[in-house]
Amino acid sequence: MSLTTLGIDIAKNVFHVHGRDAAGRPVFQKRFSRAALIKFMANLSRCRVGMEVCGGANYWSRTLQALGHEVRLISPQFVKPYVKSNKNDFNDAEAICEAVLRPTMRFVTPKTVAQQDLQNVHRIRRRLIGARTALVNQIRGLLAEYGVVVPKQVSPLRRALPRLIEDLSNDLTPLARTTFTTLYEELRAADARVIAVDRELKAHCAQDERCQRLTAIEGIGPLTATAIIAAVADPRAFKNGRHLAAWLGLVPRQCSSGGKSRLLGISKRGDRYVRTLLIHGARAVVVRAGAKSDARSRWIAEKRRQRGTNRAGVAVANKNARIIWALLAHDTSYQQAA
Repeated sequence: MSLTTLGIDIAKNVFHVHGRDAAGRPVFQKRFSRAALIKFMANLSRCRVGMEVCGGANYWSRTLQALGHEVRLISPQFVKPYVKSNKNDFNDAEAICEAVLRPTMRFVTPKTVAQQDLQNVHRIRRRLIGARTALVNQIRGLLAEYGVVVPKQVSPLRRALPRLIEDLSNDLTPLARTTFTTLYEELRAADARVIAVDRELKAHCAQDERCQRLTAIEGIGPLTATAIIAAVADPRAFKNGRHLAAWLGLVPRQCSSGGKSRLLGISKRGDRYVRTLLIHGARAVVVRAGAKSDARSRWIAEKRRQRGTNRAGVAVANKNARIIWALLAHDTSYQQAA
């Protein structure tokens, strides 16, 4: 049996493998446990291995590469068209094997351990922000039951809640004051955890030369810079800056037919978290561009006048994504507009 290509449907404890020979004929199909799969791959001669991008894919990519195999990660959306008939684990493994043989298939660059560590910090921060937002909404909703209305956002509630607890002229009962005191302490603890994570990301940014180069771009701070470094494993995997912007979902969707080109809103594909950070940073640049006279600021101001603040912010985020690719791919520093 001569195996040249494998498709592996990975899971936590059970792995289904589909193999083909050099002619593309199916010659192998088997189910393995974790330990058995590693032993099997260690005794197998070098071959091409395809896997879907999912939980654990980066680990298995590094493990199999260390055993001498060529590993290709594929987005699940590109594997789905090759699934025959009903969906099951062996059909998924066969579809992965078929997809990895396609000459025009797009592959995903595996992340390093350092990138995963940094991405973990960002994921924890996003969860903390979401939990804090839920807490703020709950406090505002509970206060409304006592006829107390607090403006949206965290800052107004953070300032108003201690005063409301101490104010004896409102309709809060002693039990309610105790409850809101506990909620306020919980809010302060949530703020402290977010601040600690932000401090950790800033420290990492100060030690990473690539992050320092990215923060020179207007609209890119330590948070966005570290998120980019964690998300983009290899900038040279993208042909140019526009491909990186497209990967982040910052280019228009197309609905073209019959030779007629029709462009819609941005595609919103790729990493939503990084795209959100880029757009938020770009909006700050758009707001301040009117007070500046350099060529970039004049372009931003004109774009804002023609298309509005939101679209101008997306345009600046798109341009920043292209600049980011140029700095990382060519290992250069940012040159500000004259």
